[in-house]
Amino acid sequence: MIPVLLGPKKRHYVIDHHHLARALQEEGVESVLVTVVADLHKLDKDAFWTVADHKSWVHPYDASGVRVGFDAVPKRIEDLADDPFRSLAGELRRAGGFAKDTTPFSEFLWADFLRRNLKRKSIERDFTQSLEGALRLAKSPEAGYLPGWCGPIEN
Repeated sequence: MIPVLLGPKKRHYVIDHHHLARALQEEGVESVLVTVVADLHKLDKDAFWTVADHKSWVHPYDASGVRVGFDAVPKRIEDLADDPFRSLAGELRRAGGFAKDTTPFSEFLWADFLRRNLKRKSIERDFTQSLEGALRLAKSPEAGYLPGWCGPIEN
């Protein structure tokens, strides 16, 4: 099930599993089960976004990791931009680079860390080699501030 908020005009706002929703859509799946995390449909648009932001239900950043206004948040799943650093962070977690964590949008924090340490073109050119580099970075002390970090601790 895809977690959503029920927002203004009773529209569903996806708050997690965006990549899954996009993949299902690209596969031609026309409907999915959702679970409504919060019913905020009585709020006006500004109040809705304020609540969503304060509850960490929205992460309004573009594919370059820059915060954008809520009006720039894509209105449809198919309008989501691909962020190769976010894709790399997801694969890094699956490969054991960091542990799943309850911190909202923890993979986006990892993506921002990777963005500062790897080149986008290298990810686009050779994802596997970039994952190897990301695994080394993930174990470094420089990544120690990130949620789910499980690098070696030196005495």
